[in-house]
Amino acid sequence: MVVTPEDKIQALGIWRGSIEIAPLVGGITNRNYLVTDSGRRFVVRLGTDIPVHHISRANELAASKAAHAAGLSPAVIHHEPGILVLDYIDGKPLAAEDIRGPLMLERIVPLVRSCHQNVATHFRGAAMIFWVFHVVRDYAAVLKEGGSRHKALLPSFLEIAERLEQAAGPFDIAFGHNDLLAGNFLDDGTRLWLIDWDYAGFNTPLFDLGGLASNNEFSESQETAMLEAYFEAPVSEDLRRRYQAMKCASLLRETMWSMVSEIHSHIDFDYSAYTSENLARFQRAYQSFRNS
Repeated sequence: MVVTPEDKIQALGIWRGSIEIAPLVGGITNRNYLVTDSGRRFVVRLGTDIPVHHISRANELAASKAAHAAGLSPAVIHHEPGILVLDYIDGKPLAAEDIRGPLMLERIVPLVRSCHQNVATHFRGAAMIFWVFHVVRDYAAVLKEGGSRHKALLPSFLEIAERLEQAAGPFDIAFGHNDLLAGNFLDDGTRLWLIDWDYAGFNTPLFDLGGLASNNEFSESQETAMLEAYFEAPVSEDLRRRYQAMKCASLLRETMWSMVSEIHSHIDFDYSAYTSENLARFQRAYQSFRNS
């Protein structure tokens, strides 16, 4: 007998009565559903550990709880292996063009800073570190072992990652979200929320800032405004170069994430096109970094 996602959701012992289940768009490492139960709405996330992407659902759960305690994310209502039930936020997922607006950036930067400063104080249990240069090296091994069509690029990726790691230091360490795609911000009309803590872990804040800028295609002036707002000071040339190195590392990791997903993911998503898009963005960013 095939057990469907809807069957798993129906079987949860937390519902008050008959429920309505509707799939939510988005989610390329899990499947998300909107559940309505006696007029109250919830988000149910279905997903197991994904070792090739360093995703631990236990870590995601702990980070989700900590982020809620810090006032950034919706409450965890229920959890069991492979299933996470969250309070539903009636808000609009942002798009890249939303984030690039100057008024929105003024709202987002304090949210990101709060993540870095406050989530760790509420985190309980063993915590992960998300070190992008380790991730890149591990992805390279996975791609080589898996016979990826991108194998020829791996030696240059590893050489570039080593250069970027040297250029990006010294490092401050904070608790990062590490996946600041536009859709992971929700606007409920009053405030912003930060969701989806699959990759959460200790990291340098410059990775989140570089990811925020690269994922949402900031202009150079928008990057400067972001850095000045975050650090509350003018941007030195040293900081700018370290930031640019981490932005390149963020794009390299996103590119290799997609390459790994091409051969390991079973979710219906055009990873090949996503790889091409991110590879081009990484190459442009790295060329700009080398010329700076």
